[in-house]
Amino acid sequence: MNISEFFKFDEKLMVLAEAAESDCQSDFRRIDEIAAYNGAKVLAAFQKNRVTETCFYGSTGYGYGDQGRDVLDRVFADAFGAEDALVRHNFVSGTHALTVALFGILRTGDKIVSITGKPYDTLDEVLGISGNPGGGSLMDYGVKYSHIELLPDGTPDYAMIEKGVAGAKVAYIQRSRGYSLRPAYTMEQMRKMTEAVRKGNPDAIIMVDNCYGEFVEDTEPTQNGADIMIGSLIKNAGGGIARTGGYIAGRADLVELCAYRLTCVGMGKEVGCTLGMSREMFLGFFHAPDCVANALKTATFAAALFQRLGFECSPKLGEKRGDIVEAICLGNEMNLIAFCQGIQMGSPIDSYVVPEPWDMPGYSNQVIMAAGAFTMGASIELSADAPLREPFAVWMQGGITYTSGRIGILFAAQKMKEQGLIEL
Repeated sequence: MNISEFFKFDEKLMVLAEAAESDCQSDFRRIDEIAAYNGAKVLAAFQKNRVTETCFYGSTGYGYGDQGRDVLDRVFADAFGAEDALVRHNFVSGTHALTVALFGILRTGDKIVSITGKPYDTLDEVLGISGNPGGGSLMDYGVKYSHIELLPDGTPDYAMIEKGVAGAKVAYIQRSRGYSLRPAYTMEQMRKMTEAVRKGNPDAIIMVDNCYGEFVEDTEPTQNGADIMIGSLIKNAGGGIARTGGYIAGRADLVELCAYRLTCVGMGKEVGCTLGMSREMFLGFFHAPDCVANALKTATFAAALFQRLGFECSPKLGEKRGDIVEAICLGNEMNLIAFCQGIQMGSPIDSYVVPEPWDMPGYSNQVIMAAGAFTMGASIELSADAPLREPFAVWMQGGITYTSGRIGILFAAQKMKEQGLIEL
């Protein structure tokens, strides 16, 4: 059916989009196969743990005996191939969940080694490599930090990992790319990294920042050698429905330590009311495999279309993906701004807003962000953001439906065309 009665896209752009979508069919089939498997896996976890309507009732106060909270933990653990999980609306972000895990597991004198280069900027002050001393960072508590540089192509340096994790309490892996053009890591690479860690230090706890990666493949880091993994519910695992929250999943003893940090020692997972949030966390997780598939299709279509327009994309069409993020090198500031403004125009929320670059705290360059989301900051919904610096790449992610995601990408290209920045 023709969408021209709703949106006035250039006819040449629509012809190009049709060709790009044809290019995607092999990738789409693979995405659908993975979603079907993961959907069955999640359904089986719901059935095994006897999810019932009473699991949706919220508790207040201390939250003792909250059935929904406890069953949700078991559903996540089973679906992720983990011994236990801690799934809570109290996690305010992925960074918060990661911080709880780090402070829960590390002690004074311990050493953490990031084996995938320096982590996201948001962890700098948590680790203590920036910010004011005395603020309560891991470094303030006597935890030592170092990282292992990636190879020039952005892949892990397995030989250096084996050597570099000696004496480490935690070997840390960031699955997604952050504001870099290195690839997100696949489960095949995850297995190689965990094997290298085990060779160099069998006692190291392997921790994975799994944000943007859940359900992209048919297994998770906890099924590929990781001891514990962490993620956000306003990204993949919340399925576009959970309004907040995060999870920690992995070895039961480590999850318990994290629960002690989130609440208090001795109480851990036994307390914490759910305030009526359980239903949307259950429903979001149930939707997550298909929601992630839509985000992957949106990213794949973006790569196909913008490659045809002459731009470098990562991943390229046909390449295996480790997360839902698509990086598009747009070449200059004008292209970057127009792309983000187009994405905003294609959003269901705040489509009339015009994004502009601004001085975002914590960044040395101005940053532009486009997101018209039902949940503020939800990266599983279509969004695009970038610092204004070479190579003027934009990092685009999300798309809770492929229909809306595809239209958002068309708006981005249309905006660039209208400003005379591309020819069709």
